[in-house]
Amino acid sequence: MMLSENRILLKRAGQFDANNSADYKVAPVYQSFEKALHMAPEAILEMIEQSGLRGRGGAGFPTGIKAQATSSSVAACMRFVVCNADEGEPGTFKDRVLMEQDPHLLIEGLLIAAFAVGAQYGYIYIRGEYFTAIEKVKAALAAARAANYIGVDIQGTEFSFDLEVMIGAGSYLCGEELTLLESLEGKRGYPRIKPPFPAEKGLWGQPTLVNNVETLANLSVLLDVGTEVYRSRGTEKSPGTKLVCVSGDIRNPGVYEVEMGCKIIDIIHDLAGGAKDGDQIQYVLLGGAAGTFASGSQLELPLCYDALKQSGLTLGSGAIMVYGNNSSLSATISSILHFFMHESCGKCVPCRVGTKQLSAAWENSSDKSRDERARILEELARDAAAIASSCLCPLGQSPVLPLASAVKNIINLLD
Repeated sequence: MMLSENRILLKRAGQFDANNSADYKVAPVYQSFEKALHMAPEAILEMIEQSGLRGRGGAGFPTGIKAQATSSSVAACMRFVVCNADEGEPGTFKDRVLMEQDPHLLIEGLLIAAFAVGAQYGYIYIRGEYFTAIEKVKAALAAARAANYIGVDIQGTEFSFDLEVMIGAGSYLCGEELTLLESLEGKRGYPRIKPPFPAEKGLWGQPTLVNNVETLANLSVLLDVGTEVYRSRGTEKSPGTKLVCVSGDIRNPGVYEVEMGCKIIDIIHDLAGGAKDGDQIQYVLLGGAAGTFASGSQLELPLCYDALKQSGLTLGSGAIMVYGNNSSLSATISSILHFFMHESCGKCVPCRVGTKQLSAAWENSSDKSRDERARILEELARDAAAIASSCLCPLGQSPVLPLASAVKNIINLLD
């Protein structure tokens, strides 16, 4: 049986014009938020936790735990909700599709999150290169504000919440939540040391809930269908649907929405049309540059957090980058290492020096034999593990993922 899409988050994609200030009346939007306004915030928090929803930004951390921590960290204070729409991971473009084709779904998810945790203000931090997404989200915000879904005494209740768009300046590192908060405060995009975590001490030292675009969009779906129906999709530990970004040597690249637990190979063949121009799939990079390499034999694995983790792979943000028999693994690794070197903020020595050394060592091996390059790759994986153990933020911890997985799974494909 062929795999088909299960469009839940994308069911309204492209069906209405976010630039039309009256269009929210045409599309059935904000009904989930209106339902939330008549619930106790504690009940919504419990609902999120019981749903099993996990963060869709890459880490897969339980969304309910984050929300509960933000809500209960301090009894009475200013709270913020921040949407991480920076999406700088290579090979990832799902949030862009959501913002361009159904920005109201994101806004509704933010409103539900804000009401649940008791936030008074929120920000949508959008990648600066997403010109169309910025335009669409701003237009949708204006429409929501005109309809009193944003502002004072929303829909006749005592809940007040304001929301604005902030634009990033192209830093990959600002996709990391604490670095993003530094940028929002007008500071240089340097990482903070954890703990404290944002739920305790986030934006301007106040409790802050930071979630990805896709994660927040799921809150609207959850409030609409309820916990039981939400959990009926996907797997026990990875419920719901997932947006995946398929690119590379593939016939039909794009964003697809599938239930968690489907096979990776079925996504590639049944939805994306398989390898293009008669190519054979040699390997796949899951999760983008900060992801892991999977061999062709591993593509029968289910798309869910735990099954992939058990195999030493990562789901990450949902990127599936396909490489055919004409691709060069050496060139792919070179591109990844150069990317991390370029994007290092330079704050900590292990990352600043280490990423440069990793890139240089691999470039300098270009004239070596295949066996010698394989040995060098193994050394680089060990060096990357040392960098990961001593750096400040996830960027320095990222090179070990593609390097170690390349050594483990596809070193025989090295050219």
